[in-house]
Amino acid sequence: MEFGIAFKGEIGRERTIAIARQLEAAGFDYAWFFDSHILWRDCYTQMAHILEHTTRLRTGPLVTNPNVRDWSVAASMFATLSVDHQNRFDLAVGRGDSSMRVMGKRPATLARMTEFIHAVKGMVRGDKVEYGDCPAPVQFDWANGYDMPAWVAAYGPKALATAGTEGDGLVIQLGDPSLSKWFIDQAISAGEAAGRDMSDFRVLSCAPVWVGDRDKGYEQTKWFPALVGNHVADIVEKYGQGSDLVPDSLTTYIEDRKGANADEGYNYKQHADKKSDNSHYVTPEITESFCILGQPEEHVAKIKELEAAGVTQFSIYLTNGEEERLIAEYGEHVIPHFK
Repeated sequence: MEFGIAFKGEIGRERTIAIARQLEAAGFDYAWFFDSHILWRDCYTQMAHILEHTTRLRTGPLVTNPNVRDWSVAASMFATLSVDHQNRFDLAVGRGDSSMRVMGKRPATLARMTEFIHAVKGMVRGDKVEYGDCPAPVQFDWANGYDMPAWVAAYGPKALATAGTEGDGLVIQLGDPSLSKWFIDQAISAGEAAGRDMSDFRVLSCAPVWVGDRDKGYEQTKWFPALVGNHVADIVEKYGQGSDLVPDSLTTYIEDRKGANADEGYNYKQHADKKSDNSHYVTPEITESFCILGQPEEHVAKIKELEAAGVTQFSIYLTNGEEERLIAEYGEHVIPHFK
């Protein structure tokens, strides 16, 4: 089991570097960054800072999307960070939720996301790549042949199938073991049906955590089910209730959201904000399901359930306050049970 964290990017440079060093010393493997350039500061500059000040920690966007940058610009950033820092860069990609919708634009199609994955992986390796309306192939003569891992964020059936057929790993924004298994099984089945060897397929579960008092933990993390609900609502609307394409537990949850939020839209200005008004319908029970709360031994037990479901990396959304304490708790009381 690998461990990581994800920054929103609102933490200052010096503290970000200090946290990265703490993460590496505590046994974490990844420091991911949200890639939503309007809501938060540019993530790639911050990745360069932490790569410069660590020796083992890996990084990448969690997640980027195909529509926000020219693909050669994106690939050049990815390849530069890889070449300069021992290939410690992974790509995690989705259709583009907060990054695009905060501008009033639509996320990418799955077909475009698939094309993006193959194009940028090729450019990072140094291949000649044709994409879009470029009249000539793009090639980075300075690339070093790095086969950059690509993780695909997915909830819906078609996106999960895309993760299984096109990605090196799956990103699940949930800490619920049974739902995680439901997602994982679909991705792996799609990959196997396409003839892929899925034995090395990786799965990242990411969610907020709180070590300590449960009531405070609920208050600090209830923003997360609202974020998940906003994603899942699109899937339920597309596929409908009563089908086996979406678990009943999610469709019921979204019905509760719809009833409580009928006259209000999702406020992206409060995306991943612990004080978010988006969470007004979220219950302690659903927060407990989607996040990890309680004492260290409860965190160990739930992560072991995630591991049994097929998760290979658990990453903490480090956005709830007391960040350094939570890292220390995991480094001392949780990670040693898995290393």
